[in-house]
Amino acid sequence: MKKSDAAALLLLGALWGASFLFMRMGANQFGGMALAGMRAIGAAICSIPLLNSRERLAELRTHWRSVLIVGIANSALPFILFSYAAQSLPAGLSAIFDAIAPLLVAASGWLWLGEQLDLPRASGLLIGLAGVVWLIGGSLGFGHGGSSVGWAMAACVGANLCYTFGAHYSHRRLQVVTPMTVAIGSQFASALLLLPFTVWLWPAKAPTAQAWFAMFGLAAACTSLAYVLFYRLMARIGSTRSMAVLYLIPVFGVLWGALFLGETVTVAMAGGCVVILLGVALTTGMLRFGANVAAPLDQVEKA
Repeated sequence: MKKSDAAALLLLGALWGASFLFMRMGANQFGGMALAGMRAIGAAICSIPLLNSRERLAELRTHWRSVLIVGIANSALPFILFSYAAQSLPAGLSAIFDAIAPLLVAASGWLWLGEQLDLPRASGLLIGLAGVVWLIGGSLGFGHGGSSVGWAMAACVGANLCYTFGAHYSHRRLQVVTPMTVAIGSQFASALLLLPFTVWLWPAKAPTAQAWFAMFGLAAACTSLAYVLFYRLMARIGSTRSMAVLYLIPVFGVLWGALFLGETVTVAMAGGCVVILLGVALTTGMLRFGANVAAPLDQVEKA
């Protein structure tokens, strides 16, 4: 990997990790729904120049229904759920939960789609899920942080379930569509869907300048720019190497939360993060043992 590509990978991990920082900074001011809506609307506006392509417009006209469904699963619903969770959870903890999407993709593919799991991936799945249980039970679970924190954790898991559906649906219905078109179209779809709810649930008290800064950073940098960077990186180094960003997101999420919000990194958070990432590494094929290991899982789009 060239130094420029490695730098781009680090930047992408930093941007997606920062999304949890910005959500934490803005969620209590805007409210979960309004922040999610403004994120989608802002990202769609920033993506308008990327529509200056006949091929992309033709793909959107032909496959708009499937792109709409992906927009709901990969953008609109996760934006809402993670923004809701940010009102109660530290940014670092939400970022760690974001790492479980590949585990859910592998588990659902095995349970419902008949996909085969070899020993390394099956082991990784069990290890990763054990890490999730450890994280919930040992940090801010239902019994320790109150029901609001418990529901916030459930929202993080729900957001990853949405990513799981979106990954399987895209693989089956949108293989003929370029990934950049799917990403841009899904942002516009989520913006249109969330616009009326954003207006309806707009906060009675005007958000502070800090909250507006967080919203703009979330929309422009962590969503629009990050998507462009991700797909350009995939074109340069391939999807397998690009998946390394999955391990950078929780690291940067915890780092930004500690640096800018003074969040404490607990033993449960650190231990759960390590165990989950070990499970993800085995499940996706990034960490291998044995002679016959299948190819890594397809990438999971992040919001």
